[in-house]
Amino acid sequence: MDNPVPLSRASYPRIAPLYRFQWEAAQNAFVLLFPEGMVQLNVAAGEILRRCDGKLSAGEIIADLRVAFQSDAIDADVEAFLRSATDDGWVEWRDGVTP
Repeated sequence: MDNPVPLSRASYPRIAPLYRFQWEAAQNAFVLLFPEGMVQLNVAAGEILRRCDGKLSAGEIIADLRVAFQSDAIDADVEAFLRSATDDGWVEWRDGVTP
């Protein structure tokens, strides 16, 4: 998988293979599981990562979150989170069209 410079709104983010994203009822939150442990996500992080399936571009994710959170002022926050998630190795990217 390519890892273009984050964040291109035309690129497609997905959860990196080392991680498993899931709802954890005991935590009442989305989590990222990995061999060394677990990261409990806040609501916003969970909603962003829930959409990082490689089928939606970053631009489509941002547009969907604008509707979900009823806000046009979230772009910078989503982009900052995606950059951080990429730096942490949680998310990887590919250019191109949806598979």
